[in-house]
Amino acid sequence: MAMKRAAAAGADGVAAVEAYLARLPEPAHTTLETVRARIRAAAPAEATEKLSYGMPAFHYRGALVAYAAVKEHCSLFPMSASLLDDFAADVEPFRTSKGTLRFPLDRPLPATLIKKLVKARAVDNEARRLK
Repeated sequence: MAMKRAAAAGADGVAAVEAYLARLPEPAHTTLETVRARIRAAAPAEATEKLSYGMPAFHYRGALVAYAAVKEHCSLFPMSASLLDDFAADVEPFRTSKGTLRFPLDRPLPATLIKKLVKARAVDNEARRLK
């Protein structure tokens, strides 16, 4: 029974993310679809999607990453300022605040950067769960 509820919650989460993305105008829609696919490719297979604070987010043993579009840019939220500090040279062109990466509406973050951040974040979440 619990597995059926979890599967249903995951399906609802994906539907909510897809509805969020469907409401976005171009080019933000295509850009965030690309970001979503890159996150999904880098995230552990057990990761789930849902809206969190009104933004699409991936969860794996806790919050993994979230992303969003606003009028003038897109953002990626790695949910860890210290993680961004660890990758300071890589994120420098995109970092605009302690825990946010901003990028143009028409140009997704590089796939290699997303992969590094998602994989490192998953490792952090796994380590926290073991404590």
